[in-house]
Amino acid sequence: MSEAHTIPLARRRHSKLMRYLRTPKGFVLVLLCVLMCIGAIDSGTLRGVANVLVAVATAVACDTVALWLRRYPVRLSDGGLVTAIIIGLVLAADTPIPVVMATTAIAIASKHVLKIGRKPILNPAAVGLLVAVAGFHASESWWGDLSAMPAWSAAILLVIGYAIVQRVNKFPQFFSFFAVYLAFFAFEGAFHVALAADAFRNPIINSALFLACFMLTDPPTSPARYRHQIGFGAISAIVSSLIYLTFGGLLYLFIGLMAANLWKLWITRQKSVLG
Repeated sequence: MSEAHTIPLARRRHSKLMRYLRTPKGFVLVLLCVLMCIGAIDSGTLRGVANVLVAVATAVACDTVALWLRRYPVRLSDGGLVTAIIIGLVLAADTPIPVVMATTAIAIASKHVLKIGRKPILNPAAVGLLVAVAGFHASESWWGDLSAMPAWSAAILLVIGYAIVQRVNKFPQFFSFFAVYLAFFAFEGAFHVALAADAFRNPIINSALFLACFMLTDPPTSPARYRHQIGFGAISAIVSSLIYLTFGGLLYLFIGLMAANLWKLWITRQKSVLG
C-alpha cells in the first residue's frame, strides 16, 4: 500500500476511534480506566489491574460464545467490557483468578439470559458481584472507587462520576438516590443508630458514589424518563439503606440496585399492557 493511501486510512481509523470515545459507552470505558490507573498507583500493586484484564478477557470470551450459539454476528460488546471492568474494580485485588472468571461469566450470562428483547433486566455487574459474595465468599475492596485513599479522594470520584451522569443524562436518578440515601441515614443518625454514621464516611460513601455513577446509571437497566428515574433512584436508596441497617455486610448496594431494576421491569410491563 502506498504512503498516500496509508495516511488517509490512519486518519479514518483515528477519527472512528474518537467518535466512539465520545459515545456514552466509550466515555464510561475511558473514565473507568482512569479510576483503575489512579487506584493502581495508590495501591502500589498491579494485582487489581491483572484482575481487570482477566475479567475483560472472560467477558469477551463469554460474549463471543453466547453470540455464536445464537448464530448472531460475533462482535465486541462494549457493555460487556464495562461490566468486566466494574467487577475488577470492586473485587479485592487478591481475589483468586478462578473467582474473577466465574464472577464475570455469571454477570455476562445474566445479560444474555435474564432479558426482555435486547435489554437485560438486572444490572449484570450487580448480579455477578452478588453471587461472588454470597456464593463464593469473595472479598470486595472497591479499590476502584479510591476508598483506600484519603477522604479527599471522594472529590476525584465525584468529578469523574459527574461527567458520567451528565453524559448519560441521569441527573434525576443520581440526585434522587443521594437525597433519599443521605436523608435516610441522617434521620437514623438522629436516633443514634451506630451504623448510620458510617454511611457518611469512607469507604461506605465512596462505594455509594461509585454505584450511583457507574452502575445505577447503566442505560439498558435504568429508565430514560425523568419521573421514572426519580423513582428508580429512590427505590434503590431505600432498599439499600434498609438492608445495610438490618444486616450490614457487602450486599446491600447490589440488592438495592436490583430491586430498582425489578421495579423498572414492572413499570415497563404496565406500560405495555396499558398502551
